[in-house]
Amino acid sequence: MQKGTITKYRPFQQINLPDRTWPDKTITTAPIWASVDLRDGNQALAIPMNVDEKVEFFELLVATGFKEIEVGFPSASDTEFNFIRRLVKEDRIPADVTLQVLVQAREHLIRRTFESLEGVPKAIVHLYNSTSPLQRRVTFNMSKEEIKQIATEGAQLIKSLVSTLPGTKVRLEYSPESFSDTEVDYALEICEAVIDVWQPTTANKIILNLPATVEMATPNVHADQIEWFCRNLRARNTAIISLHTHNDRGTGVAATELGLMAGADRVEGTLFGNGERTGNLDIVTVALNLYTQGIDPQLDFSNLEHTRATYERVTRMHVPDRHPYAGDLVFTAFSGSHQDAIKKGMDLRQKDGEPGAHWQVPYLLIDPADLGRDYEAIIRINSQSGKGGVAYILSREFGLDLPKVMHPEVGLVINDAADQDNCELKSAEVHEIFQREYVNLSSPLELLSIQRKDFFETGEVSIDAQINFNGELLTISGRGNGPISAFAKALDSQGWKHFTLLDYRQHSIGSGSATDAAAYIQIQHESGSICYGCGINANIELAGLHALVSAFNRAHAAHPESHLG
Repeated sequence: MQKGTITKYRPFQQINLPDRTWPDKTITTAPIWASVDLRDGNQALAIPMNVDEKVEFFELLVATGFKEIEVGFPSASDTEFNFIRRLVKEDRIPADVTLQVLVQAREHLIRRTFESLEGVPKAIVHLYNSTSPLQRRVTFNMSKEEIKQIATEGAQLIKSLVSTLPGTKVRLEYSPESFSDTEVDYALEICEAVIDVWQPTTANKIILNLPATVEMATPNVHADQIEWFCRNLRARNTAIISLHTHNDRGTGVAATELGLMAGADRVEGTLFGNGERTGNLDIVTVALNLYTQGIDPQLDFSNLEHTRATYERVTRMHVPDRHPYAGDLVFTAFSGSHQDAIKKGMDLRQKDGEPGAHWQVPYLLIDPADLGRDYEAIIRINSQSGKGGVAYILSREFGLDLPKVMHPEVGLVINDAADQDNCELKSAEVHEIFQREYVNLSSPLELLSIQRKDFFETGEVSIDAQINFNGELLTISGRGNGPISAFAKALDSQGWKHFTLLDYRQHSIGSGSATDAAAYIQIQHESGSICYGCGINANIELAGLHALVSAFNRAHAAHPESHLG
């Protein structure tokens, strides 16, 4: 790479549009979507899809809601040609779906393309030729007039061949390839020359596709190009302005969104941005971006996992873990502060419980459930995770609503386990560690059974508890204002109560008559340290006693020097 003054590259020339209006516009409706997965995406694969795979992908696109689908380059190969013929013969083309076919402005290719369309109800013939100064000079060595003649002659031939398909409604799409690097006034000139041939009307519009074949400037420059073109095109109401961005600079989505603000009507792209070099526009991202702004994208990604799985299988491509909306990790928070905020947002939303309530959860742009993704995957636990993430997992997936004061310690225990193993913990592993460390602990003290007696005149309870303490079977007794208080008195009678009971919480796990109860005890050891225990049992009183025993055993493990036996 050059250093200092860069002479190898130069800034892209700006568009003179001082009174541009697109910055003040907003997108309020979905554009016309055109999938080019089966052509632009397919040609970019190391192993192109076979006919069966293309049929499966076509069915996915139809189910997603695409009404215009570019199915291939039928004059380029037998596979492309045969695929279209199979769609026709097997009657796979819905009445509201238009097949789009791509063809260069060359006579024999155009004629072969029309042969492939026999029996197709509705078709878009997508004609293109390169128009940029670089292509004119390097690839074709032709003048502007010669390049324009290629386009108009192609359009004339297509118009003459429409009568050979009496059962097909044919529309014309024209692309000045490399529009992004073509002088805007020349791009307009060549498009209007094609319009003069095709003679579109408001009822039968021409599609003028303005491709950023190579993304060469910032998205605002692309928007300026589109607005300038839309402003200066005569008979604008007889044309559909279409965008076809690539991602060479990594801003294809932004360029498309700004292009729509600048006046475009239609968008070509692929699922997950598959395409030549750095890829085509990712329609999934743009469509769901609209959805998060309260705009119906007119495409259904409510089962995005299925969409992704089909895409990955037939294309042999992989959707990156951080890909917007569809990546494995996009609804995952490893940061403790993020996890805590997500948990609070989810809890508040569940508490409010209003159907259709505005989505407001920190760090989550969209409700994963809208995409068919599970809440269970939102938070994953590793050594960097915080207390909120652990509490979220235990609450959402296992029904254990830990008292907030317990979150920091439990989070630390889980994180230490993840750090020790140098791995990410699955939800079941988080639950297993919590059970092992806190629930129904039985060493050195194990509660075997109790007999209870109630004193109604005082409201007190006495218990006789059968226990196993360090291998010795004993019966201990105590009396208090409840079972837990009575059991604490029984421990005190043995000289084992080196703690103060600070807090007790309990709740049912799930709903219904056959649910377990969970209880949580917080005690303070005489040394000042805090210990927690959890008990789970079908009987709420036994759950509380097991929680106290668990806290007692954890205190004993932390302070074996105390004379607890």
